[in-house]
Amino acid sequence: MGKTLKIDIFTDVVCPWCLVGSVRLDKAIATLPDEIEVIVDNHPFYLDANTPKEGVLVADVLRAKYGKDPREMWDRVEAEARKDGVDLDLAKQPMRYPTAKAHTLTRLAKPLGIQHEFANAIAEAYFLEHRQINDDNVLADIAVEFGFDRGDAMDAINDEHELAITEQLATQASEQGITGVPFIVLGQKYALSGAQPQQVFEDAIAQTLAEMD
Repeated sequence: MGKTLKIDIFTDVVCPWCLVGSVRLDKAIATLPDEIEVIVDNHPFYLDANTPKEGVLVADVLRAKYGKDPREMWDRVEAEARKDGVDLDLAKQPMRYPTAKAHTLTRLAKPLGIQHEFANAIAEAYFLEHRQINDDNVLADIAVEFGFDRGDAMDAINDEHELAITEQLATQASEQGITGVPFIVLGQKYALSGAQPQQVFEDAIAQTLAEMD
Protein backbone atom coordinates (compact mmCIF):
# COMPACT_ATOMS: atom_id res chain seq x y z
CA MET A 1 0.00 0.00 0.00
CA GLY A 2 1.48 3.34 -1.03
CA LYS A 3 1.79 6.40 1.15
CA THR A 4 1.03 10.04 0.42
CA LEU A 5 3.44 12.64 1.74
CA LYS A 6 2.37 16.27 1.87
CA ILE A 7 5.15 18.83 1.75
CA ASP A 8 4.49 22.51 2.40
CA ILE A 9 7.19 24.87 1.16
CA PHE A 10 7.33 28.58 1.92
CA THR A 11 9.54 30.53 -0.48
CA ASP A 12 9.93 33.86 -2.21
CA VAL A 13 10.74 34.13 -5.89
CA VAL A 14 13.56 36.62 -5.26
CA CYS A 15 15.31 34.52 -2.60
CA PRO A 16 18.39 32.74 -4.04
CA TRP A 17 18.53 30.24 -1.18
CA CYS A 18 14.95 29.28 -2.03
CA LEU A 19 16.07 28.38 -5.55
CA VAL A 20 18.83 26.16 -4.16
CA GLY A 21 16.59 24.65 -1.49
CA SER A 22 13.86 23.79 -3.98
CA VAL A 23 16.37 22.06 -6.28
CA ARG A 24 17.68 19.98 -3.37
CA LEU A 25 14.20 19.11 -2.15
CA ASP A 26 13.18 18.01 -5.64
CA LYS A 27 16.27 15.81 -5.90
CA ALA A 28 15.41 14.21 -2.58
CA ILE A 29 11.83 13.58 -3.71
CA ALA A 30 13.12 12.01 -6.94
CA THR A 31 14.87 9.29 -4.94
CA LEU A 32 11.59 7.99 -3.51
CA PRO A 33 9.99 4.80 -4.85
CA ASP A 34 7.04 5.12 -7.21
CA GLU A 35 4.51 3.98 -4.62
CA ILE A 36 5.12 7.13 -2.57
CA GLU A 37 2.92 9.96 -3.77
CA VAL A 38 4.28 13.40 -2.93
CA ILE A 39 2.09 16.48 -2.92
CA VAL A 40 4.04 19.74 -2.77
CA ASP A 41 2.11 22.87 -1.80
CA ASN A 42 3.85 26.20 -2.35
CA HIS A 43 3.02 29.07 -0.02
CA PRO A 44 3.82 32.78 -0.34
CA PHE A 45 6.38 34.59 1.77
CA TYR A 46 7.66 38.12 1.25
CA LEU A 47 11.42 38.51 1.61
CA ASP A 48 10.73 42.24 1.73
CA ALA A 49 7.10 43.29 1.71
CA ASN A 50 8.14 46.92 1.20
CA THR A 51 9.91 46.45 -2.13
CA PRO A 52 8.70 49.28 -4.40
CA LYS A 53 6.89 48.55 -7.64
CA GLU A 54 9.91 49.46 -9.76
CA GLY A 55 12.21 47.24 -7.71
CA VAL A 56 15.42 47.92 -5.78
CA LEU A 57 19.10 47.19 -6.32
CA VAL A 58 19.87 44.10 -4.25
CA ALA A 59 23.44 45.23 -3.59
CA ASP A 60 22.22 48.50 -2.07
CA VAL A 61 19.76 46.68 0.18
CA LEU A 62 22.40 44.24 1.41
CA ARG A 63 24.98 46.98 2.01
CA ALA A 64 22.46 48.95 4.05
CA LYS A 65 21.45 45.89 6.05
CA TYR A 66 24.85 44.31 6.71
CA GLY A 67 27.26 47.20 6.25
CA LYS A 68 29.53 45.39 3.81
CA ASP A 69 29.89 44.52 0.16
CA PRO A 70 27.52 41.68 -0.76
CA ARG A 71 30.04 39.83 -2.95
CA GLU A 72 31.00 37.44 -0.15
CA MET A 73 27.35 36.53 0.42
CA TRP A 74 26.77 36.08 -3.30
CA ASP A 75 29.87 33.89 -3.64
CA ARG A 76 28.56 31.57 -0.95
CA VAL A 77 25.13 30.99 -2.44
CA GLU A 78 26.55 30.72 -5.96
CA ALA A 79 29.01 28.06 -4.77
CA GLU A 80 26.20 26.11 -3.12
CA ALA A 81 24.11 26.37 -6.27
CA ARG A 82 26.96 25.00 -8.39
CA LYS A 83 27.10 21.90 -6.18
CA ASP A 84 23.62 21.11 -7.51
CA GLY A 85 24.36 21.98 -11.12
CA VAL A 86 22.73 25.41 -11.02
CA ASP A 87 24.74 28.08 -12.85
CA LEU A 88 23.77 31.01 -10.65
CA ASP A 89 25.35 34.42 -11.21
CA LEU A 90 23.64 36.95 -8.98
CA ALA A 91 25.44 39.87 -10.62
CA LYS A 92 23.34 39.25 -13.73
CA GLN A 93 20.12 39.90 -11.80
CA PRO A 94 20.83 43.11 -9.90
CA MET A 95 17.21 43.96 -9.13
CA ARG A 96 14.76 42.70 -6.54
CA TYR A 97 11.12 43.09 -7.49
CA PRO A 98 7.85 42.84 -5.56
CA THR A 99 6.48 39.31 -5.79
CA ALA A 100 2.76 39.56 -5.00
CA LYS A 101 1.77 38.93 -8.61
CA ALA A 102 4.14 35.98 -8.98
CA HIS A 103 2.84 34.46 -5.75
CA THR A 104 -0.76 35.01 -6.86
CA LEU A 105 -0.26 33.08 -10.09
CA THR A 106 1.57 30.34 -8.19
CA ARG A 107 -1.36 30.03 -5.79
CA LEU A 108 -3.82 29.83 -8.68
CA ALA A 109 -1.70 27.15 -10.37
CA LYS A 110 -2.56 24.64 -7.65
CA PRO A 111 -5.85 23.39 -9.21
CA LEU A 112 -3.94 22.77 -12.45
CA GLY A 113 -1.67 20.30 -10.69
CA ILE A 114 1.51 22.09 -11.73
CA GLN A 115 1.97 24.52 -8.86
CA HIS A 116 5.43 23.48 -7.69
CA GLU A 117 6.81 23.24 -11.23
CA PHE A 118 5.32 26.64 -12.00
CA ALA A 119 6.87 28.21 -8.89
CA ASN A 120 10.25 26.79 -9.89
CA ALA A 121 9.84 28.17 -13.40
CA ILE A 122 9.25 31.71 -12.14
CA ALA A 123 12.30 31.50 -9.88
CA GLU A 124 14.42 30.21 -12.76
CA ALA A 125 13.14 32.96 -15.05
CA TYR A 126 14.21 35.53 -12.47
CA PHE A 127 17.57 34.11 -11.40
CA LEU A 128 18.79 32.16 -14.43
CA GLU A 129 17.17 34.01 -17.35
CA HIS A 130 17.39 37.40 -15.59
CA ARG A 131 13.83 38.38 -16.49
CA GLN A 132 11.71 41.07 -14.85
CA ILE A 133 9.19 39.06 -12.87
CA ASN A 134 7.35 42.25 -11.89
CA ASP A 135 6.35 42.66 -15.55
CA ASP A 136 2.82 41.45 -16.29
CA ASN A 137 3.76 40.20 -19.75
CA VAL A 138 6.71 38.20 -18.44
CA LEU A 139 4.49 36.48 -15.87
CA ALA A 140 1.76 35.87 -18.43
CA ASP A 141 4.28 34.35 -20.85
CA ILE A 142 5.39 31.87 -18.18
CA ALA A 143 1.79 31.14 -17.19
CA VAL A 144 0.79 30.30 -20.76
CA GLU A 145 3.61 27.75 -20.93
CA PHE A 146 1.95 25.97 -18.00
CA GLY A 147 -1.58 25.90 -19.37
CA PHE A 148 -3.02 29.19 -18.19
CA ASP A 149 -5.19 31.23 -20.49
CA ARG A 150 -3.24 34.43 -21.07
CA GLY A 151 -6.22 36.68 -20.44
CA ASP A 152 -7.07 34.86 -17.22
CA ALA A 153 -3.47 35.20 -16.03
CA MET A 154 -3.42 38.92 -16.78
CA ASP A 155 -6.73 39.40 -15.02
CA ALA A 156 -5.57 37.48 -11.95
CA ILE A 157 -2.39 39.46 -11.38
CA ASN A 158 -4.33 42.71 -11.58
CA ASP A 159 -7.25 41.55 -9.43
CA GLU A 160 -7.14 43.40 -6.10
CA HIS A 161 -9.11 40.61 -4.40
CA GLU A 162 -6.67 37.90 -5.53
CA LEU A 163 -3.70 40.04 -4.57
CA ALA A 164 -5.25 40.67 -1.15
CA ILE A 165 -5.59 36.92 -0.56
CA THR A 166 -1.91 36.48 -1.37
CA GLU A 167 -1.03 39.35 0.95
CA GLN A 168 -3.02 37.77 3.75
CA LEU A 169 -1.33 34.38 3.31
CA ALA A 170 2.15 35.92 3.28
CA THR A 171 1.31 37.89 6.42
CA GLN A 172 0.01 34.75 8.12
CA ALA A 173 3.26 32.95 7.34
CA SER A 174 5.20 35.65 9.17
CA GLU A 175 2.73 35.66 12.05
CA GLN A 176 3.18 31.90 12.41
CA GLY A 177 6.83 32.51 13.20
CA ILE A 178 8.42 31.94 9.82
CA THR A 179 11.21 34.50 9.61
CA GLY A 180 13.31 33.08 6.80
CA VAL A 181 12.90 30.97 3.69
CA PRO A 182 12.96 28.38 2.33
CA PHE A 183 10.89 26.89 5.14
CA ILE A 184 9.67 23.36 4.55
CA VAL A 185 7.15 21.29 6.52
CA LEU A 186 7.05 17.53 5.98
CA GLY A 187 3.83 15.66 6.65
CA GLN A 188 2.50 18.59 8.70
CA LYS A 189 4.91 17.37 11.38
CA TYR A 190 8.56 18.21 10.82
CA ALA A 191 9.95 21.59 9.78
CA LEU A 192 13.23 22.34 8.06
CA SER A 193 14.57 25.85 7.62
CA GLY A 194 17.07 26.87 4.97
CA ALA A 195 18.57 25.27 1.87
CA GLN A 196 19.57 22.07 3.64
CA PRO A 197 21.81 19.50 1.90
CA GLN A 198 19.93 16.94 -0.16
CA GLN A 199 20.83 14.20 2.32
CA VAL A 200 19.18 16.12 5.16
CA PHE A 201 15.98 16.32 3.12
CA GLU A 202 16.19 12.60 2.28
CA ASP A 203 16.70 11.63 5.92
CA ALA A 204 13.85 13.86 7.13
CA ILE A 205 11.51 12.52 4.44
CA ALA A 206 12.45 8.93 5.37
CA GLN A 207 11.76 9.61 9.04
CA THR A 208 8.42 11.25 8.24
CA LEU A 209 7.33 8.31 6.06
CA ALA A 210 8.44 5.78 8.67
CA GLU A 211 6.19 7.41 11.27
CA MET A 212 3.13 7.53 9.03
CA ASP A 213 0.33 5.07 9.75
